[in-house]
Amino acid sequence: MPQQAGLVTTIAAPLEFSGAPDAPRVQGGAGRRLLVQRGDTELVVRALDAAEAEEVRFPAPWPGRYGHHAVAPGGDLVVFAGLHALRAVDREGRTRWEVRHRCWAGCAGHQDFAEYGGERDHRYTGSGSAGFSSDGRLVWAHVRGSLDDDRGRGADEWLVLDSGDGTVLARTATHTAAAGSGHVPHPDPALMGLTVGEGQDGAPLRWGRWDGRTLAVDDFGGQDLVLLAVSPTGGRLLTVTHDQDTLAVHRVADGTVEADLAADALPAHPASEAEAEDCEAEAFFDYEGGFVDEDTVVAGTVESDEEFGEGRHWLVEASRMRPVDRIAYPFEVTGLPSGLGDGTWYTVSAAENALHIWAR
Repeated sequence: MPQQAGLVTTIAAPLEFSGAPDAPRVQGGAGRRLLVQRGDTELVVRALDAAEAEEVRFPAPWPGRYGHHAVAPGGDLVVFAGLHALRAVDREGRTRWEVRHRCWAGCAGHQDFAEYGGERDHRYTGSGSAGFSSDGRLVWAHVRGSLDDDRGRGADEWLVLDSGDGTVLARTATHTAAAGSGHVPHPDPALMGLTVGEGQDGAPLRWGRWDGRTLAVDDFGGQDLVLLAVSPTGGRLLTVTHDQDTLAVHRVADGTVEADLAADALPAHPASEAEAEDCEAEAFFDYEGGFVDEDTVVAGTVESDEEFGEGRHWLVEASRMRPVDRIAYPFEVTGLPSGLGDGTWYTVSAAENALHIWAR
């Protein structure tokens, strides 16, 4: 029987749909969750667990499509990862620091968005990303390489910076050629995950540890894995393969797989009349998901289901990676599920103007 989802609450998006290139998202664990949404001219952060929902609006140095962002756990600092630089902006709208790097579009360099905003090669190019450590003291950033680096366009680097003043504490080559990337923090502020998207070529995963002196990086044996989430205690990682056919839980301690789930083990979509051997009717996992709690994973097969009708979400037992149940909602849900780790998960409305939090 499907697992019935109960609606915990609905939260209106801070920005109007027409002005927000990004859907609203929730970051952080229980007790310090933030609602974050990026617009073209500003980024809005709202505390969800405070007695009063304080909202801070950070002015954006460039439109949303020209980079990514990272919000400090305290909601008091945002790092915008652009095509030419990392820029940290505080809640008063002041630039706290900036670290420039080689351009993701391969140009000789620009100082201001007005110089490159109309150029096609800057509009359609790869990009990096940034992420704060769980205590907010470090910023991890995936960039194209330092300005004095002459190794060429493919010289992607991973930096560890002091979030207070932007001092680069460590840097290492990622040996990737990124189209994009994303950071996933760990409860231990010394640990950070980085998924690098190389388009159809792959999705290298990097797992970093900074001990205050040395940056050590694990590459999971060169496998193409997308890191989706870290469990609430920090003991497990959730990944999906680049080809989206396998969902797996790994031990953080050594990266080994505790258990995995093949997408072909899921039942075919009930609306599908295709034959079992028709590969187009087979389910595959979305690049989204997470931990509902330490022992339960939420995942979706929405992309593969859309040809046949309503997309499906699944609850999966983390220790054995066995589907517990397909999730049934009280109204149509079109978005992808993201675990919050406290027994709940959330989805975004089709119009991206509201966020729904769910529990069993």
